[in-house]
Amino acid sequence: MSDVLGYAGKRVIVSGCFSGMGQATAKLLLDLGAEVHGFDYKDVDLPLASFNKVDLRDPASIEAGVAAVGGKVDALFNCAGLPGGGGFPPIDTMKVNFLGTRHLTEQVVPLMGNKGAIVSIASTGGLGWSRRIPVHMQLLQTQGFQAGLDWCEANADQVAEGYAFSKEAVIVWTQFMGAQLIKKGIRINCSLPSPTQTPMMATFHATSGKEVVDAAAEPLGRYTTAEEQAGPLVLINSDLASVVNGIVLPVDGGFMGGLATGQVDISKMMSAGKKEG
Repeated sequence: MSDVLGYAGKRVIVSGCFSGMGQATAKLLLDLGAEVHGFDYKDVDLPLASFNKVDLRDPASIEAGVAAVGGKVDALFNCAGLPGGGGFPPIDTMKVNFLGTRHLTEQVVPLMGNKGAIVSIASTGGLGWSRRIPVHMQLLQTQGFQAGLDWCEANADQVAEGYAFSKEAVIVWTQFMGAQLIKKGIRINCSLPSPTQTPMMATFHATSGKEVVDAAAEPLGRYTTAEEQAGPLVLINSDLASVVNGIVLPVDGGFMGGLATGQVDISKMMSAGKKEG
């Protein structure tokens, strides 16, 4: 039972392994004996089996990275992402957080054979997904990176600043693909982190406001760490979670539960958002 999670000798890909949750996830997987292949836009100082510089805004870069890894891939961790709130162009945020993530996944799935696991990082910032399912289904019907990009550019009013819509898209896509991929023996899930102390936090504070971010950190009362977010990602892609599929897992210290039962006051988030708008 020493390898209860089943990662020893498994070949895995981690995108966004330079810093934050992606780096913490890669480190944990290395500790568990996995053969870790990393993708990032920036060079990485980790003892990985391989590292490829991949820009999720560029489908050719994604395809080259996956081709370089080759062989059987057992698990994919989609950890790369950009913050929103105007910190980056909305289309770049959409490319990295959804379009590139989807394209990377579509390139890796054929390498998984009849068994594999995929997990992506969404966000509690994507909670509006259930109100926009018909819109997101239009995006999901697009085939390929360029068609998805064309849809986003034609629907800039829906994309808005990019972050919330991109994370909503990850959530809807995860649930949609769960029913598709499981027939091939492949699971796909996503997590919803609450505010986490990573290099992105400075951008979130600058663009959304510290009061808004702090409100999303209740009832825990603090930001989570990258390591606290990495653990559930590794668990959900492990052998222990063999029939966990198509789920949207809050990793938020009780934010979602508090919200559902009226114990989290989101008026600060709403009023601050109105002031900014």
